[in-house]
Amino acid sequence: MRRRPWEESADFAIGLAPIDEARWLEGGEADPAARKDPLHADHRDLVWGETPGSRPGQLEVAALIGVTSSGDLPPLYAASRTVADDLVLVERTGGHWRVSAISLSAPTFFTAREVLGKSLAQIHGPVNGFNDRFLVRLVRIFDGLRPGLILQRRNWSVVNSSEPFTPFSAPVRARIGEIAPADVGQALFTRVERQTVRRLLQTGGVLFTIRVWLTPFQALAESPEQLAAFAQAWRGAAPEFAAYKGFHLYADLVEGFLRAHGESHSVNGA
Repeated sequence: MRRRPWEESADFAIGLAPIDEARWLEGGEADPAARKDPLHADHRDLVWGETPGSRPGQLEVAALIGVTSSGDLPPLYAASRTVADDLVLVERTGGHWRVSAISLSAPTFFTAREVLGKSLAQIHGPVNGFNDRFLVRLVRIFDGLRPGLILQRRNWSVVNSSEPFTPFSAPVRARIGEIAPADVGQALFTRVERQTVRRLLQTGGVLFTIRVWLTPFQALAESPEQLAAFAQAWRGAAPEFAAYKGFHLYADLVEGFLRAHGESHSVNGA
């Protein structure tokens, strides 16, 4: 269930729910530094950024995660090396919540340099309808996030890449035409982002975490119930949601896969 958020929503939704401290970070990666360090060395501007004055917040994040000494590394990056999640420090400056530091190793079509210093409104502007429908609520959540409360949400998309590091959509989507219908089970993936937010008690900022899970389409066919739930969400996705996620690019491949595995009914069950 935790990696199948399409069973809950096929539209944009904030969907933040409280969790306890023990469930904060899901783990699941033995040595995150082995994956993150090469990216930091080879693609630094894509995966790392910090603004002046963000070090106190970074230090608080590091201490929260259990990193007491960062050596010569920026504290947020030193902390990020120890966990599977990406870490984003959001602080209120100039009257807006802005990304003040970010360690990013599993981006879904965005880069650190694109969001660093940006406000929540600027970051979500490209999401059709998000600012009109959700921005005020999101800002209110950040403003009112009380100490000790941890909130989580999950969203999902379909991609033709098994790589967590996908900063740009064009190289990935350029390969869609190479996928044979018979290979969809291994070539397409559900990409689930598990996100959490929590208040930093000392500096007052918010720590935003992102954990990406990739599962091949073949796993959807493991049970009729799983396949039916995905088919319903896929076919019933709100137009703005589907357009932003690029579902039209995968429509023929996904529908072919669903039909090949017995899920041939329409949204209305006909």
